[in-house]
Amino acid sequence: MNITVINAGKRFNRDWVFRNLNIELKSGMHYAITGNNGSGKSTLLQCIAGALYTNEGSINYAINDVAIKSENQYQFISICAPYLEIIEEMSAMEFLHYHSSFKPFKKGIDPTSILTEIGLIKSKDKQIRYYSSGMKQRIKLAQAFFSDTPVLMLDEPCTNLDQKGIDLYNHLISTYCSNRLVIISSNDKTEYKSCGEEIKVGV
Repeated sequence: MNITVINAGKRFNRDWVFRNLNIELKSGMHYAITGNNGSGKSTLLQCIAGALYTNEGSINYAINDVAIKSENQYQFISICAPYLEIIEEMSAMEFLHYHSSFKPFKKGIDPTSILTEIGLIKSKDKQIRYYSSGMKQRIKLAQAFFSDTPVLMLDEPCTNLDQKGIDLYNHLISTYCSNRLVIISSNDKTEYKSCGEEIKVGV
């Protein structure tokens, strides 16, 4: 999966967040979107993910040089971000089963093995509303990392994680991302140390 950003611009009212942006994001590469607070890191990530429209230019997806229609792009993307909600009335086990019904997990992986790997198997039947903020972040990371998609997008992925959670994040990056296009929006080098290229916004 390759993603090409061509002369893209995004504005809110009359204020441009970014403009004349040209990026080529290649399969198997890891990219970091960096910039000061309010510079548009999350906005750019959401535009690339198709959650926000650009006001000018285009963002194109292709697999083996075959274009992917915009309405189908979501099938190829997993995303984890602080502003995305999970269904807190469900247990972790219920939520992961529900998630896999519309975005299957990688081959050989099921909710039980996921919860074991992220250290939440003992809390599998507890409603997510009773989880700590760090436990909720582990669930968000899990539904993104273990989904069978060629593109993984992460916005401040270590939010609310303690050191054990950060170690888990690094394990997930090194184990499940070698052949994926990974895009990380962050100012924390701990979160994007796997990235080979940095895209600076707001400069």
